[in-house]
Amino acid sequence: MNSVNQHIHDFLRNLLSATANATLYGTEHPQVARLSSQAYSSICTLLESRADITLLVVEHELIIDGQPQDLTLFLNRFTQILKSRGIGTLKLLTGITKSEVNALICGLSKNQDNDVQAMTSSDHVRYGKVDLRVSGLPGDADLNESNKPVITLPDMPREELARFMEIYETVKNKHKLQINGVFDVVAGFIDVFKKEGKPLLSMAALRDTDEYTFTHSTNVCVLNLAQSMALGIEGQLLNDIGVAAMLHDIGKLYIPEEILTKKDSLSDAEFAIMKQHPVKGSRHLLETSGVPKLAVITAYEHHLKFNLSGYPKVSPGWQQNICSHMTTISDFFDALRTRRSYREPMSMEDISGLMVDMMSTDLHPTLTRNFLRIMSGLIDTAD
Repeated sequence: MNSVNQHIHDFLRNLLSATANATLYGTEHPQVARLSSQAYSSICTLLESRADITLLVVEHELIIDGQPQDLTLFLNRFTQILKSRGIGTLKLLTGITKSEVNALICGLSKNQDNDVQAMTSSDHVRYGKVDLRVSGLPGDADLNESNKPVITLPDMPREELARFMEIYETVKNKHKLQINGVFDVVAGFIDVFKKEGKPLLSMAALRDTDEYTFTHSTNVCVLNLAQSMALGIEGQLLNDIGVAAMLHDIGKLYIPEEILTKKDSLSDAEFAIMKQHPVKGSRHLLETSGVPKLAVITAYEHHLKFNLSGYPKVSPGWQQNICSHMTTISDFFDALRTRRSYREPMSMEDISGLMVDMMSTDLHPTLTRNFLRIMSGLIDTAD
């Protein structure tokens, strides 16, 4: 464990111990004061070299600065406490004071039925809620016109698409991947989202069937960004998720074009070749300097399916990255939503029905519901 992770875990361990003691003996107990001081010391040391640290709870997972954690006994307990208090995100910023740490401990030590207003954000401790309720699918009563998310459908800027196509062509011609160009494209998408003031779904109209691989990758990118921003993800992790989406299908450049563009169903032999693209893509990215590890993982995992029945084959109990789950969802949606040479795009209603049916088998159930909440306000331009 590196020094940064050690300080994070020391802080959380002392914070949890202080919370447990405060619950049993009250916040004024000397043991609580001692553990609180230790927690404060750990977080101050950590924040000497960074502006903030963000903890994100997604279902049963704890993600610290974009890194999913192996849930040890104490981390699992800490995650459950955050969930019981309705906290989806916890951000700690440089300048945090001892009194703010004490207030955090005091708030976490209260029972769920107590006054939740005690958990209010301060200058250096920010609380947020990740709303992933089961309700809210298209047609649910609580999704009326007044609370639907505002969704727009601007065209994908042609220059961005052309730039990404150029990046793909360099790889296809056996040249090195220009990873900085991919970062620039993703940064441009994120900038558009932020200028709008809220996460907006931006999708590209399909211009040419030959451009499908490129357009599809940019669509999956903005769909992943929309999912991530709805979950409160930001900063470097948001950028890396976008880059991972842009590059998730790069292994298809190693697949013969006659297979990729075939209008009829693939034969067993052809499908066996097609199934090689996650491994080929992840291997290519692994050997390219500057590529985020998240992109390597996502390229490998994006066809695994939620129940691991997809490909490539992995060992039982394999834990997929949350970015891979989001990419699987975005990939599935865009493949059906896009006009292809051999079929028309499916309607939003039909795709939503399929996705609901595939939850807990092919698709991550909680993230799929989150995705459908976002997409529920999308104008169905194909109908």
